[in-house]
Amino acid sequence: MIPDKHKTNKVRVLENKVELALVKAVEAKGGLALKLSVPGVRGLPDRIVFMPARPAFLVETKRPKGGLLSQHQIVWHARLKQRGVAVYVIRRIEEIERLLP
Repeated sequence: MIPDKHKTNKVRVLENKVELALVKAVEAKGGLALKLSVPGVRGLPDRIVFMPARPAFLVETKRPKGGLLSQHQIVWHARLKQRGVAVYVIRRIEEIERLLP
């Protein structure tokens, strides 16, 4: 059976749409939403967010329907939270406003 490339691309587009909306909303409020990438480390959240007069926090974006955390993400989110780091998972664009009042 040949994998459905269109289905895979659609999933990626939906997650990217949520991530792009997050970046735009953060920047509109004077913040920075930097892509978080550490070579050789799987499962870190997608973005580190810096907002004026607020501690930095991490955000994982997922597609609206069926976007599940991987086992690597679950472990990293727990490790970060144990160290006092705020980690949020955003699945819908509407959730961004609640995160950035």
